[in-house]
Amino acid sequence: MSRGSIMLAAGGTGGHLFPAQALGEELARRGYEVDLITDTRGTVFGAEFPARKVYKVAAATFKGHSPIEATKTLGVLGHGFQASYRIMGEAQPRAIIGFGGYPTLAPVLAAMGRGIPSAIHEQNSVMGQANRFLAPMVKAIACSFENTKYLEGRMLQKARVTGSPLRQSVLALKAIPYRPPSSQAQLNLLIVGGSQGARYLSDILPQALQLLPDQMRDRLFVMQQCREEDIDRVFDTYEGCGIAAELATFFEDLPSKMSNSHLIVARSGATTVAELCALGRPAIMVPLPHAKDNDQLENATRMETAGAGWCFPQATLTPENLAATVRRLFEDPTALVRAATGAHALANYRAVENLADLLEELAEKHEFAADAAATA
Repeated sequence: MSRGSIMLAAGGTGGHLFPAQALGEELARRGYEVDLITDTRGTVFGAEFPARKVYKVAAATFKGHSPIEATKTLGVLGHGFQASYRIMGEAQPRAIIGFGGYPTLAPVLAAMGRGIPSAIHEQNSVMGQANRFLAPMVKAIACSFENTKYLEGRMLQKARVTGSPLRQSVLALKAIPYRPPSSQAQLNLLIVGGSQGARYLSDILPQALQLLPDQMRDRLFVMQQCREEDIDRVFDTYEGCGIAAELATFFEDLPSKMSNSHLIVARSGATTVAELCALGRPAIMVPLPHAKDNDQLENATRMETAGAGWCFPQATLTPENLAATVRRLFEDPTALVRAATGAHALANYRAVENLADLLEELAEKHEFAADAAATA
């Protein structure tokens, strides 16, 4: 028997969708119907989402300082609010949670307008702009980290550190221990730039790996996520210097590839960091330099401080120092093991249960208050 429905609002990138997917899986196990409200980009990930129904609404991001562009963005968000308000009336969720980013603004605001209890989840160590806007108004705030930046004042009273939810495809691999490469074995190097790929990593990694000694290149197997327009040139570069490679725009089996890697080079979005910790794998992290509020730099710095990886700001990274670091790490398995152990120590495997508990409490408290008011 269904326990009612919960609405999840998430869109834009896998960094927002994957934690929502993890929560959806847990809520479905608990007997809830799960609905997803997202934008056009978010529907790309909908096939794996455990949703009864996927609703698509218009969303836009404020960029630059142009009054004309700001007016257009407000218009799109206004249409998104109207559509979301209708959807909330149709779906009648017991509660809603937003996972950050502008695609969550209209749905969460519309739910509040309908009197539906609302929450937000912040994946990063720095609260994003959309969540900062919603935080004073929602009933509950879930955080992945202690001391989340911009979470202050009265907002602290309704905040709870839950951790960042992990998909079952990740949790299923958490017990596989890290094994560093042996002296003559294949060297598995995974390169990921988030769900949308990273042009910069497709530029600098081939340049850097060409500089490795012949005997190391012969052992290297690169798994790299690239934008479609970059795949041919990146593959040609690797083939030209004798490096075996598997390239794709998106790896459906990414958790498995992470688990099988000896070293990972990645951006440091919150979901990537959470999965690195859950699997206990060493990583060189290259924060996205133009990320709002430098959240990726903060994530990577926290990891490095904990001995769970290495942070290389893009401005200081060169093919030469990247090649030197990759070579040093592959020649020093103990350094790889230390980082893997440090990452594992930061993992929070109960995050999805914590977040589901929070939503259940929110819905039940709201319904108890409504019943009490009706009988008063």
